[in-house]
Amino acid sequence: MEAAYSFCVGLLTACGIFLTLRGRTFPVVVGLTLLSYGVNLFLFSSGRLVVNGAAILGSSDTYADPLTQALVLTAIVIGFAMTAFVVILAMRARADLGNDHVDGKLPGQTNDRRHPDQQERS
Repeated sequence: MEAAYSFCVGLLTACGIFLTLRGRTFPVVVGLTLLSYGVNLFLFSSGRLVVNGAAILGSSDTYADPLTQALVLTAIVIGFAMTAFVVILAMRARADLGNDHVDGKLPGQTNDRRHPDQQERS
């Protein structure tokens, strides 16, 4: 069970990093979301994986760690809020710039910092 769980955490983290390095805003948002899911699963596993463990002390012989559950719940809420914020920022950047590239260039803009008249001569 631990091998499958760690494989899923690694896969989510790898896919999240891969998508975060893309040039468009939508894959970056999806990548950040996958990365936060991977981190949440990692945090959840830090409280030890317990099968049939009670969350309330005294209910059974084994119990689940409530601290990691509270951390993951808080991280889910913060991750959802940040995802909504980044989606709104991406929509605003798309409306202002006319494209959804993450580098924020205007259409037709190059990396050359010279004056446009000097660019045509060279």
